[in-house]
Amino acid sequence: MFEEVKIYEQGLEKYPRKTVIRGNLLIIAWVVLGTVACWFFRPLIAWTYLGFFIFMVGIVLRGLLCPNCYYYGKWCCLGWGKLSALFFKKRGAEDFSFSLGQSLAPAVYGFLAIIPLILITVSILQEFTLLKVVVAVLFLLLSFYSSVINRKKDCAQCRMKLICRGSACKQ
Repeated sequence: MFEEVKIYEQGLEKYPRKTVIRGNLLIIAWVVLGTVACWFFRPLIAWTYLGFFIFMVGIVLRGLLCPNCYYYGKWCCLGWGKLSALFFKKRGAEDFSFSLGQSLAPAVYGFLAIIPLILITVSILQEFTLLKVVVAVLFLLLSFYSSVINRKKDCAQCRMKLICRGSACKQ
């Protein structure tokens, strides 16, 4: 059932600090814009969105993915390998491909992307303002950049890319 762990040996042992900082700034900007987009619809929904993000991305996915990753206790592209080592016990990399986190991550990130877009669209239809349009466009652009361009660049250097179902760069 479990496959042999195929580490991409040419990948980075640890990501440069500037990559970690850039990645975290992108995630922070993305969640702030998503929260603001939700705020235009209802402030309570914005707080719920932010709480969901922190809980699912910061705790649940870190506990399901990071302990099985090569970068556990190391600097991955977001530094979460270091963070997760503070809270979760290491597990085997052979379970990485089959972990619940591998199935859950696309749904979580998809939800975090689509909900603000739906809510800000409804809000724009209810009352048009230029600020709402700017937030919607920035959120869309940042979502595209983070999920396609930046992700592809980070995944290309990742030692887990051969076994990660979410990798944007398979070889």
